[in-house]
Amino acid sequence: MSPNPIQNQLPEALSGQVLEILAQQIDPYLEQNLVEAGIVRSLDIDGRCLKLGLAYPYPCQSKYRQRVMGLTNALAKLEAIEEVECEIDLQVPAITAAGQAPQVKGVKNIIAVSSGKGGVGKSTTAINLALALAAEGARVGVLDADIHGPSVPIMLGVKEFQPVSTDGKTMEPAFAHGLAAMSIGFMVSEDQATVWRGPMAAGALVQLLNETNWPDLDYLVIDMPPGTGDIQLTLSQQVPVAGAVVVTTPQDIATADARKGITMFNKVNIPVLGIVENMSYHICSQCGSKEHPFGSGGGQATAERYNVPLLGDLPLNVAIREAVDSGNPTVVADPEGELASQYKSIARKTAAALVTLSEPSGLEIEICEE
Repeated sequence: MSPNPIQNQLPEALSGQVLEILAQQIDPYLEQNLVEAGIVRSLDIDGRCLKLGLAYPYPCQSKYRQRVMGLTNALAKLEAIEEVECEIDLQVPAITAAGQAPQVKGVKNIIAVSSGKGGVGKSTTAINLALALAAEGARVGVLDADIHGPSVPIMLGVKEFQPVSTDGKTMEPAFAHGLAAMSIGFMVSEDQATVWRGPMAAGALVQLLNETNWPDLDYLVIDMPPGTGDIQLTLSQQVPVAGAVVVTTPQDIATADARKGITMFNKVNIPVLGIVENMSYHICSQCGSKEHPFGSGGGQATAERYNVPLLGDLPLNVAIREAVDSGNPTVVADPEGELASQYKSIARKTAAALVTLSEPSGLEIEICEE
């Protein structure tokens, strides 16, 4: 990231001292200090009160309090400052996707959630990732691209929703738990099979994407079909995907397929933001012991092999399954719980990886002229 100009209304000597301290504060996700990362946007002084303006390029709302306290303690050593007022904003940059696919109206960034095979919890991860990004302060939508097994309507509790058009050109998405959502499942009955060949399915999904009247979104999370076949390749080429998250479980057969998914994204020049290892371990409800029923280390080994981050490892937990089956996923069912905290951590890492792997565009900061 290139640093942004800072509105600075401090005396020169104090300004240097403040910036020196801020340059020592490292953002844990961007791995840059606050000044280099362009997070510091304004410095002002009112008597002995320092007014600090920050703007994060990735959602991290749950960490605001902790970070303000850390900055306040760091700046307290300056005699000229008695109090620190910190205003924090979220300004997610639009990342330019590889390829020639046109950008989707109103959507800044598209993140594809993929898996090499079915049954690894990809859709559950996609929904909770989207909800976690929203919980951290972003505007988020979900597109269910699993044409043969759409699950978003059930997971978000909007099975009865039917899209309508107010302008005769676009469809209105469903809204649930703060997310905008679209799925082929809204257009077919729950027990009706969509027996479509690859090109037809891919074409329908691209149409769903482009003909949905999405609100202004920081992120659109696409729940991709499992595998690396024709549908996945077509979508990767025709949809402006800024980055991908690959979901796997620890066992060898799953990580082997996950590696194929990473290879596919590499071939179409879509950055892999990281790997999520699902069903990584199980905590015994009786004795509290940690077990690895599907083996261990597969996600980490795959991440190291392809030089991508391991975004997180999630447990095999019946509460996660019960939550999505009821249409009330984990992040909203128990927002302060440990599982929600893990999903939020994955969301912060995913969004920050998107910033660090790509060059942000359209970020304009007004320069204060004295």
